[in-house]
Amino acid sequence: MWKQFLGKISRKAPKSGGGSPKAKSLPSRGVGNGREAELSASPPPLAGAVAGAEGETREGVFLRKLNVCCVVFDFSAERGRDSPERERKRQVLMSLVDCVGAAEEPLTEAMISACVRMFSINLFRVFPPKVRSGTTGAAEADEDEPFFDPSWYHLQVVYELLLRFVMSPVVDVKVARKYVDNSFVSRLLDLFDSDDPRERDCLKTILHRMYGKFMGNRPFIRKAVSNIFYRFVFETDRHNGMAELLEVFGSVISGFAKPLKEEHKLFLWKALVPLHKPKTVALYLPQLTYCITQFIEKEPKLSGTVIRGLLKYWPVTNSQKEMMFLGELEEVLELTEMPEFQKCMVPLFRRIAHCLNSSHFQVAERALFLWNNEHLFSLISQNRQIIMPIIYPALERNARWHWNQSVLNVTMNVRKMFFEMDEGLLLACQSNFQEEEEKRAASEERRKLIWEHLERNASFHPVTGDIGFSVLPTSAPLVAPTMT
Repeated sequence: MWKQFLGKISRKAPKSGGGSPKAKSLPSRGVGNGREAELSASPPPLAGAVAGAEGETREGVFLRKLNVCCVVFDFSAERGRDSPERERKRQVLMSLVDCVGAAEEPLTEAMISACVRMFSINLFRVFPPKVRSGTTGAAEADEDEPFFDPSWYHLQVVYELLLRFVMSPVVDVKVARKYVDNSFVSRLLDLFDSDDPRERDCLKTILHRMYGKFMGNRPFIRKAVSNIFYRFVFETDRHNGMAELLEVFGSVISGFAKPLKEEHKLFLWKALVPLHKPKTVALYLPQLTYCITQFIEKEPKLSGTVIRGLLKYWPVTNSQKEMMFLGELEEVLELTEMPEFQKCMVPLFRRIAHCLNSSHFQVAERALFLWNNEHLFSLISQNRQIIMPIIYPALERNARWHWNQSVLNVTMNVRKMFFEMDEGLLLACQSNFQEEEEKRAASEERRKLIWEHLERNASFHPVTGDIGFSVLPTSAPLVAPTMT
């Protein structure tokens, strides 16, 4: 295999540049504009670097090619856009991908170290400021039209090589851990904030494979991702890679052993549940819901914790977000058992009653559709003595005053379900509602009469000019000193 690899190198090398000693002095990192001008004025360094490899060892050839790939080009510059050096670097990267994918002998420590160094030089970078900053309108425009990094021409192959490196059985994990350390993982996680969806998709696959292979890095990865979530929720309120990170952690959570560790429960409460707070939750809600349901399937007692968290971050003025919360709530309630349901049913159905009376007809309709869920209907039926007095006033107000005909029809169906469930309890709730309405009407009438009385008195004693109020200071009483 290595003879074929060396043969490819010799065929790609130009005859005029074979064995040039200048290749050994190739700098480890170049910058596009000035570097490309220098390359065009001198013999091609990439060609010189791969030439004369017939007499070299396997490790020497591999390191030489990795050193060539450490030259970074500036794709945002007009100058040198069609430089042949870019195509040569891509070809060398592709040959390295084939080499690592087909290798049978283990990579040496020097080769592993050089690979990680090349990954760091090519991947770890500062994102363009014009993409990282902007107004809300600009952010919305970016969501509609995703940004595509012009350097993806090289980055794509580098990511492919990194994936092969992580998955390859010829890479010794113990040796690789010396170089794929916490610093490397942290900088790799920072790349999830890239605006290019292609890059985030590659990172998602690589992080998943890395979490499975480098077991020693798992605690740090969980902690670093938690910190990303904290920073997003409580500081920046913007991150491009939430959906991808949550998708990776959906697989990670499904692999947690039972019973769950306390660390994992804290991750649910402190990292995942607060992700419902940002206004951009719609971009990653399906992945977030999947992670949360995985936790509840592992330990059903956590359903009460999740429901209380949803109520804590329940939207007040955002109707679309409220509809999404109702959808997630239904999924959580399907996995909720009776003891946990009884602990949180009173505040839960107070919130549902508020949704039933929403002037936004889709919110009210979505809340009414909860009664179509068989498991939830069973839980309500067994606790109807507590739930029906909370819900019935909202149903009655809908039946009397809601403007949407569809909501009225579904409301009448839910009332019929309650009537068939317990007729006596429904009639008692109806009687209580009538009494409360009469008291409320009487209170409104009294308030109206009081205001009319105040207005009438004010009309007889008009207030003109400025009125100043003076408060005389009060002095403390004199106390005669006592002699002892």
